[in-house]
Amino acid sequence: MNGKAAMIQIAWVLSYVQRGVTEAWKDNLLDKLAKRELKVETTEELFMKIRNKFGEITEKKRKIEQLRTIKQGERSCNEYVQEFKKVARSNSYKERLLIKEFKRDLNRAIWKKLAEAENPLTTIGEWQERAVRLDKNQRQNRAEKRLLEKNTVCPERNA
Repeated sequence: MNGKAAMIQIAWVLSYVQRGVTEAWKDNLLDKLAKRELKVETTEELFMKIRNKFGEITEKKRKIEQLRTIKQGERSCNEYVQEFKKVARSNSYKERLLIKEFKRDLNRAIWKKLAEAENPLTTIGEWQERAVRLDKNQRQNRAEKRLLEKNTVCPERNA
């Protein structure tokens, strides 16, 4: 492919780059292309340049977003911990930030009990282990309470 055809293809590919930081980056590349200062001769080289510039950041952002959107909700803490571990494995967060993200989406009642614990928790493993234990205890207590309420004879009914 000759130089002019390659420039047209590169300009065409760049025409799809829009919005925010990427658009300013594209405009700079188009200026360099017009002045023949761009050190990209093929669309493959351009795609490699785009991946190098934005690919890693995008992947990092995706992983961070994934970690930040996990919620315990109504599911058990054990289910939450397993999903959290799976996503955290592929993330570059340090221990302290992992703990912060983990606490953010725990059910408030469990979080409060963990925060008020006598022995402060210092690792993500400790937070997860104790959270699972507390959640199991709470769920078991609620189940027992419902069973007792169900089996309790109401005095008005016997009269």
